[in-house]
Amino acid sequence: MHIKPKETASLLDLACGQGILARALPEKMAYIGVDLAPSLIRDAKKLDQNAAHEYIVSDVTKSLDVPQNHFSHAAIVLALQNIEHPSQVFKNAYKHLNADGKLYIVLNHPCFRIPRQSSWKVDDTQKLQYRRIDRYMSDMKIPIQAHPSKGEESAETWSFHFPLASYSKWLFQEGFVIEQMEEWCSDKTSTGLAAKMENRCREEFPLFMAIVAKKITE
Repeated sequence: MHIKPKETASLLDLACGQGILARALPEKMAYIGVDLAPSLIRDAKKLDQNAAHEYIVSDVTKSLDVPQNHFSHAAIVLALQNIEHPSQVFKNAYKHLNADGKLYIVLNHPCFRIPRQSSWKVDDTQKLQYRRIDRYMSDMKIPIQAHPSKGEESAETWSFHFPLASYSKWLFQEGFVIEQMEEWCSDKTSTGLAAKMENRCREEFPLFMAIVAKKITE
């Protein structure tokens, strides 16, 4: 999945973090990155010296001080699963995309990568590794330890799980139609006695999903 911008292309990067996506774009592509964390925006500005790029501190689920109906592309990469109200992100993307603009979403796979409710297991009888899913259809707010080795002293963040149908529904309600969907498997390769079993399982269960949604205009 690739962004193929025209000369007039511009990107609104929602929950941009340290601006990793910005540094992978064509040099002259106009870009605004938005993130709620001032520390991440400071890091992004230090790492990205492109004069065509701008960074602002703001909540991507609320009104943004950026041009409306302006951007040819919007993106939210590996952040949507940490946002309690994804539909508000989609609403903002719609507001700031121009006619026929596209929204690119990358997130942890909502079917196969659910914190605390999915895991790798081994069937010793069949000599197979498989993916176990304990819950899926329920909306969930799941606490995540930033540094598990620190136990109770670790900072805590939140992950929010919703079934795939919810994302499809919210995109449509906010004025988008899904154009493309991809499922990405891990590119890791195991070695050792269990390598064949582990590699086969890893190739069968994607842990990431990418969605391209197009803004619908009347």
